[in-house]
Amino acid sequence: MFGFLQLTVINPLSDYVLFLRMPFKFLKQTFLSPLLEFIQDSRAVGICLLICTALSLLFSNIGTGSTYLAFWQTEILHSNFLPHSVLHWINDGLMAVFFFLVGMEIKRELIIGELASLKQSILPVTGALGGMLVPALIFIAFNSNTPFTQGWGIPMATDIAFSLGVASLLGKRIPVALKIFLMALAIIDDLGAIVAIALFYTSSIHLVYLSAGLLLFGALLIWNYFKLPFGFWNFLAGLLIWFCFFNSGIHATIAGVLFAFTIPVSKLTGIEHAIHNYVNFLIIPLFALANTAIFIPSGFMQDLGNNLSLGIMLGLLIGKPAGILLFCWVTVKLKLGELAKEISWSHMFGLGLLAAIGFTMSIFISMLAFKDSFTQDISKMAVMVASIIAIILAYVWFKYFTKEKQ
Repeated sequence: MFGFLQLTVINPLSDYVLFLRMPFKFLKQTFLSPLLEFIQDSRAVGICLLICTALSLLFSNIGTGSTYLAFWQTEILHSNFLPHSVLHWINDGLMAVFFFLVGMEIKRELIIGELASLKQSILPVTGALGGMLVPALIFIAFNSNTPFTQGWGIPMATDIAFSLGVASLLGKRIPVALKIFLMALAIIDDLGAIVAIALFYTSSIHLVYLSAGLLLFGALLIWNYFKLPFGFWNFLAGLLIWFCFFNSGIHATIAGVLFAFTIPVSKLTGIEHAIHNYVNFLIIPLFALANTAIFIPSGFMQDLGNNLSLGIMLGLLIGKPAGILLFCWVTVKLKLGELAKEISWSHMFGLGLLAAIGFTMSIFISMLAFKDSFTQDISKMAVMVASIIAIILAYVWFKYFTKEKQ
């Protein structure tokens, strides 16, 4: 009886199920598996950013470019208490999640990572300081008596995803210790950019909202200190902190960093893993698409020769490597820190070139520094050109002027 059932019902049903699964198996082998492999590749974020930037510039400058540019300005809400356009929701809303991820990385490094002790952190800290101060000074030297002085923060920033993505392309030519140093330096750099945004790129402050946001932040710190259960209510409080900061006049993305510092250390890795791909392959690409939607006029090359563009490009391409090298060299000479055995000064120069890839954070600060779209667009183009040149120079330097480490 069982044999009869197997021949007449079970086997045909199994064959039918296998037949139905064939398209899904084909889709998995053809699309899903390669896509997952790409996402896991450390170069993927940089490649994705380049593609999004190229597509956005293309769409902005073809026949339907005006429609594409207008889309990002489309009104979603008419509220005075929330972002109102697509662009604002990306820059004020989604980018708060990006800063939340950055904040968790900073906290982890400060507590259990490369920045956990003075001896470990002194060299990347001094390198990051040099990599922020020298570019800012170069920018000010070009723009001290111009309307563009407020843009001094643009060449200070380093794009973690891009710089590490390019580093991964070079394989063993970049020692592991140098990649760790680059990540630590970029994290400190991001922290410096966050402080600059909070202190210098903030409009008028509404104390009621700011006080409410800080009280919520303090309450979450106390909650964490007494090791109370972490869950839904913490995230709801984080959302309220974002709302308060958005309405306080201080840029809303700072709320993401503050909330990150209230996350228990035991939860950091899990939350980072949970949102990492969404940030890298949804939020950052959307940011790139929205913020590189730039119409390129016929006199584009002339604009790259003005004081604003030169201050940004030279600040990144010369200021970053020079500042990092100089401050690290002085720190080593004073015997306050030392380079890892497998890192040479040639490697450090290459690291300075990688740190000159500003992109995400530099473009973000450009949006805050200037109010008119024309100046913003010139700043963005200068950042993109400098970042592309930095990528090429760093690749060539490590490929042909440093020795491969086994």
